[in-house]
Amino acid sequence: MNEPRHVASLRSRVLGCLLGGAIGDALGNPVEFLSLRGIRAAYGPGGLTTMVSTEVTDDTQMTLFTVEGLIRALLHGRDTVAAVHDAYLRWLDTQDHPAPPPADGGFRTGWLREQPWLYARRAPGLTCLSGLRSGVRPRSDVEPPDRTGPVSPQSKGCGAVMRAAPFGFVSLRFEHAARCARITHGHPAAADAAGALALIIGGLAYGEDLRRAVGRALGRLGCDGGETAAALRAALDLASAGAPSAEKVERLGGGWVAEEALAIAVYCALAAPDARTALLLAVNHSGDSDSTGAICGNILGAWHGAEALPAEWAARVEGHATITSIAEDFAEVLVTRRPPAERAVRYP
Repeated sequence: MNEPRHVASLRSRVLGCLLGGAIGDALGNPVEFLSLRGIRAAYGPGGLTTMVSTEVTDDTQMTLFTVEGLIRALLHGRDTVAAVHDAYLRWLDTQDHPAPPPADGGFRTGWLREQPWLYARRAPGLTCLSGLRSGVRPRSDVEPPDRTGPVSPQSKGCGAVMRAAPFGFVSLRFEHAARCARITHGHPAAADAAGALALIIGGLAYGEDLRRAVGRALGRLGCDGGETAAALRAALDLASAGAPSAEKVERLGGGWVAEEALAIAVYCALAAPDARTALLLAVNHSGDSDSTGAICGNILGAWHGAEALPAEWAARVEGHATITSIAEDFAEVLVTRRPPAERAVRYP
């Protein structure tokens, strides 16, 4: 029996969001620390024009653990923030150990932590590492959040937003994304950018146009949106100002901080004529190219579905089988609140 069209669309958008993020991450990984001039010197006057490395970074790794935490929260009725925090501790293990440490019956459980390819250290964000090592437990779903988080209160690095896209597929998306950003990044702009991305993804996942989804995020940010609202408005204006270019991308910043990374990703997804062009635009700039590429890929995949992504890049990207599998599980839980019986054991 064929599924309703809206269910099939949701499945495609979930897969597209995760796979698109991985593609953008892998595209940007080799040029993350190069200037635009350096990229053009290395790859020609057009800059990077294809995938030269299939390796993903901590952006994709942490995004997958976000998904795993959300699946567990949905399946077992757990506090969302606590479930995602435990998932991030499992990611921390992948950075601290060469292979999966023994299961402990606490947070060291489940299927994702056992994937050997995730045990690769690809310049992980120092704020993410120190925040998770701090031992500070985040506020629960029912506790009122502080505007400034308890860990790294001055940090608004893009590590808070590059992992936030999956929150767009669940309820209370802004709130949960913002709360989970504060696990590692305490500056209000970090939480705002993560929450805004979740709202944008949520709108796209259910059929909104990107401009409308960004408008909805701006409405939610309101007067307190500060840096994030200003960055998103700049991205919208720039996308209406003629043909896209790397030089225009650089007007939005380098993407090292959360609101800049989000703005660059939004601009590229809006201004480029297709997914391939948008992804390349998102990584050809002086700055945090893997994060801007990953967020742009999240947006494109949620907007247009997995079918719109460059097929040859999707097939080659590191972790393709794991990404596809966890996307299928996530979509199944979103639709039915339970995965197939043989897969439920993955998420204790």
